[in-house]
Amino acid sequence: MLARPAPNNTPLVTPAAAPPGAPPAVASAPAARKQADQPASPGSSPVIHPRWLRLTHWLNALAVVVMIMSGWRIYNAAPFFDFTFPNGITLGGWLGGALQWHFAGMWLLFANGLLYLALNVATGRLWRKFLPVSPGGVVRDLLAALRGRLSHADPRRYNQVQRLAYLFVMADIAVLILSGLVLWKSVQFDLLRDLMGGYEAARRVHFFAMALLAGFVAMHLAMVALVPRSLLTMIRGK
Repeated sequence: MLARPAPNNTPLVTPAAAPPGAPPAVASAPAARKQADQPASPGSSPVIHPRWLRLTHWLNALAVVVMIMSGWRIYNAAPFFDFTFPNGITLGGWLGGALQWHFAGMWLLFANGLLYLALNVATGRLWRKFLPVSPGGVVRDLLAALRGRLSHADPRRYNQVQRLAYLFVMADIAVLILSGLVLWKSVQFDLLRDLMGGYEAARRVHFFAMALLAGFVAMHLAMVALVPRSLLTMIRGK
């Protein structure tokens, strides 16, 4: 049967003729997927670091700086190595003042660090951001970083070296707090003191844990200098 012609009052819409050599109007499936995978415009970019994470991160950073600088002054009062720290990079002015600063930083780090860890676990961020970690993956990403071939295009994704470093610093801070409790209340935390080998051994555990934390901070600042965008995302969130 022949189709009925359209009424005169119904406009006929015909597709515009493509110029010679133009690609077809419908894109192929791979091209469509590639276009969908492209990052959104800066104005609509998703939040990389939520507000609670940025707040707890900067409070942790403040507490760590206070504890390290005041801890150096406390160490200078009774050093167990053949060196002391220059007074210009210590905090507190004297032993009593340094202890007050140290205790203030300790309680801030304890409370804020506990909140940081709880929120990471509750939101599932701990598993998404810091796991999995494997020896092979760490070696691969470390070699790529040393060769300058490690990509930092996606700040939402941590490479395995970063994951290991963040997990390590969480454990290191826990050791700092536990050994600090022994130094603060040795009699009350006698079991913890004995597990660490005594008061003097706890002093050394605390010192080396502090040194490792200071090394992490130095490495962290070096990475921020190499990838300034990471600092912006921790300030703006995206």
